[in-house]
This record gives sequence, C-alpha cells and structure tokens, in this order.
Amino acid sequence: MSDLTTRLGPLTLRNPVLLASGTAGFGRELAEYLDLAGLGGIIVKGTSPSPWYGNPGPRTVETPSGLINSIGLENPGLRHFLEEDLPWLRTQGATVIVNVVGRTVEEYAAVAEGLAGADGVAALELNISCPNVKAGGIQFGHDPRLAAEVTRAVKAACGRPLFVKLSPNAPDVPAVAEAVLEAGADGLSLINTYLALAIDVARLRPVLPSVFGGLSGPAIKPLALRWVWEAHARFRVPIIGMGGIREWSDAAEFLLAGAQAVAVGTASFTEPRTAAFVVEGLRKWLDERGFATVGEVVGLAHRAIDGEEAVPLGQS
Repeated sequence: MSDLTTRLGPLTLRNPVLLASGTAGFGRELAEYLDLAGLGGIIVKGTSPSPWYGNPGPRTVETPSGLINSIGLENPGLRHFLEEDLPWLRTQGATVIVNVVGRTVEEYAAVAEGLAGADGVAALELNISCPNVKAGGIQFGHDPRLAAEVTRAVKAACGRPLFVKLSPNAPDVPAVAEAVLEAGADGLSLINTYLALAIDVARLRPVLPSVFGGLSGPAIKPLALRWVWEAHARFRVPIIGMGGIREWSDAAEFLLAGAQAVAVGTASFTEPRTAAFVVEGLRKWLDERGFATVGEVVGLAHRAIDGEEAVPLGQS
C-alpha cells in the first residue's frame, strides 16, 4: 500500500489532504461527518488578535460553478481560539494549521506571538490575500515590500513553519511569492479566491452589500493549477494547492503540477465528507499506478514537458 505521509518542508503530515481555511470553521462543523485525525490536517478559520464581526449579510451567493463569499474574516479572536477551539482540536487528534489575519503588521505579529507557545499548533498560514476586508489582508498581498515585512514579523514572533497564502488578484503574483520566500516563509498556499461580482436582476443591484466577493469552487481550478505549476517551476518550494477540488483526481492534478499538499474548501459545503473521500481516492490511485509514496508524483507532470517519461520511480 502506498505511503501517503507528506513532507511539507519542515512539516510532516499523515497525508496530503487538508481542510481549507474559512470552510470548516474550527472543525466542529465537520467532525460528525469525518475523522479529523484521518486527514493531513485542518487549516482553521482566520484568527485575529480580537474578535472580528465580519461583513453584513447576505455574505454568500452561489454561482453555476462555485461560490462568491464576502464573510469578512469573522472570527472569535485569538483568546477564544486558545481557550476553546485549540483544546477541542487536540482531543480530536487533528493536525492544526492556524490561518493568521490582521489589519496591521503589529496585529499579525500579535497573533503569531500568542500562538508561539501553544501546544498543538503545527504551522501557520499567513493570510495576506483576503479580498473581503478593507484594511490589512489584501493590501499586504498586493505589495511585495509589505508582504515581506509582515512575513518577517510573523516568522520572528513564532518559529512554527509558515506558509503564506497569496492572492491571484495581485498585479504581480510571482514578485509577491519571491518576496515572502526571501523574508523567511517556508512555503506557499496557492491560491485564494478571485475577486468576483453577482447582480440581482430583480432588485437591480449587487447581491452582496460589499459589492464584490471572492469566487471559489470548480470555476477557479484551472486558474489555481496555473499558479501552482508556475510556482513549482520557478521556486521549488513546499506548496499547498487549493481551488475547486471536489474529487481525488482534482487533488492529483495539483500534486502533479507541483503541490505537496492540497486543501479542500467549497466542496465541503455540498458534501462534508469530501476531504476523506479524496484521501481514499488518492491512496487507491497511487496503489494502482505503482507509486510507493505520494512524494513521487509531486511535480511529475513537469517531467513530460522536459521530455522525460513520467513513470513511477521504482519502474524507471
């Protein structure tokens, strides 16, 4: 049987399948449907220094091939996470990656500092790419200099493995990626949602009070795959790929493009067990194709472009 153990830079996961931040809360919502300990991990909801109340409703609108959301990073704050959510996640045996948010460099660093000594936090995901907040977040993700500044501050405040979640809406995504990696990031999360709009033709106005929101789901999978492919080719760093994963084959595409791990998000809303199904599907696929480890397929599609035959390493 293939070994699904996943090396994500300094982080070791049971398998390459994670729950994406913002789509599973702090785990309780999905715990009755799947075993959190059976996944590679959970990237919990964005966590800020103090509670954030988010944007006014409605906050979501379904599209023919995805979901536009404008949640605004609502969360109960760092103290609540440390006192209520993290202890519960430890009882579940979950591998926990904390998505860190803030409006200023100091706020980001404060969350990281608060997590530095917390038992049960495996890594941090630095969110500098949310399109649904007016201050912080996206402004850092669009400016390589600011992105590097906040990355350095968070890394200095908490020595845990750090993955920076990038925005596809940035004018120069590779420049931001290069800046955060030079500033100390251990890897990248690719990619956050695409800025999008839905209009209510009956009310003659945008559906969301915030006008724009972030598009996720199957519609963005080919776009997300493009960014994973480019980042792997250029940087050869640990990558968590995400965007429209519904089936094991979607996850396999991300691995072949260069991601070491994947995150299941929007699909959990329609089928809460999706992440568990993806784990088993990947295991079966690797077994059938003769791969001994999941690492053997990471970036394998690039070999075909380089003129090499992509076969299991044991058969080469």
